[in-house]
Amino acid sequence: MNKYTSFVIIVIAIVLGIWFFTGNRDKEKNIINSNNQDKTMNVTLHTNKGDITIEFFEKQTPNTVANFVKLAKEGFYDGVKFHRVIKGFMIQGGDPLSKDDSKINLWGTGGPGYSFADELGRGNENNRNDVGTISMANSGPNTNGSQFFINVVSNNFLDTKHVVFGKVMSGMDIVKEIENMPTLLPGIADRPASAVVIENISFN
Repeated sequence: MNKYTSFVIIVIAIVLGIWFFTGNRDKEKNIINSNNQDKTMNVTLHTNKGDITIEFFEKQTPNTVANFVKLAKEGFYDGVKFHRVIKGFMIQGGDPLSKDDSKINLWGTGGPGYSFADELGRGNENNRNDVGTISMANSGPNTNGSQFFINVVSNNFLDTKHVVFGKVMSGMDIVKEIENMPTLLPGIADRPASAVVIENISFN
């Protein structure tokens, strides 16, 4: 084997080594980037008025999203109503007591039997109750349970009190239809005159 042939072989080996090393680095980089991407989950609320699809803010509010997903998978929300409708403000649902019409005066007081902390402040500095967002209803700090509301306008005075954990991706027309429904007489004035039922929830 002459010196020229040896030189060519060495050059080819070096080139192949660089290509192999660079390729593996690129693969590793792609894997890292893939793992760092913000993962999103969508759910669709199938109501008797139409479908509302929600995209969750999993990165900002992991515990709140996990709670909603857990309850939805258990069928907790199947059959609950949007029991509170205030035009120019929001529509609210998620109370298991709303499945029972005989307990209409108690609607808005029910929950899953536990409460959990707010995810506000650090890690969620951009918590904003903008139009079309879904937020946790509560009775004070760290009293989240199962009830939630969808903002039909921007209610930013709620930003420091109610955790926003998703937004409506499609079906805002259904939300507006529910918002504009007639409500009952004084005393239960926020109750829709005809039932708005979450029949089931599917995961997309």
